[in-house]
Amino acid sequence: MIQNLNNFLQKNMSRQYATESGTKMHLLLQGVVIDANNGNRGDNELVSIISNKPELKPFFVLDAKTEVPIAGIIHGVFVSRRIDRLLINDKDKTVVFMDYKTDLNKTEFYDKYKKQLLEYAELLCSAYPKYKINGFILWTHDWQLEQVVSV
Repeated sequence: MIQNLNNFLQKNMSRQYATESGTKMHLLLQGVVIDANNGNRGDNELVSIISNKPELKPFFVLDAKTEVPIAGIIHGVFVSRRIDRLLINDKDKTVVFMDYKTDLNKTEFYDKYKKQLLEYAELLCSAYPKYKINGFILWTHDWQLEQVVSV
């Protein structure tokens, strides 16, 4: 019984830590801007990491939108979501979005995350019907960018 209580408390504290660290990371990433003309902004360590990863830099340019609310009907149900990073290119008719994930274990909640990104893509397809939509996860524990959605 005591072991079960200890396990429960340990899991709860682990979840709380993960939530707090994830929230902190989101806030820090929200403030990062990579701008060669006017200077970079945001947390110096994150700016350095992102500046040295060419695949990440486009998501952190001045025109990138952060914490973008989006809502609509999916399978007859109203859903409201918030996209971490969003880039819309009207010239190329593309929409690219990114969601940050702070998990150390990429597989534990992967199906849940994929479903989340598919919902973002479906909502974006409704808003931008003639655009190509691509969705990515940025795994912040190792700074790997993974494409999850392409429609």
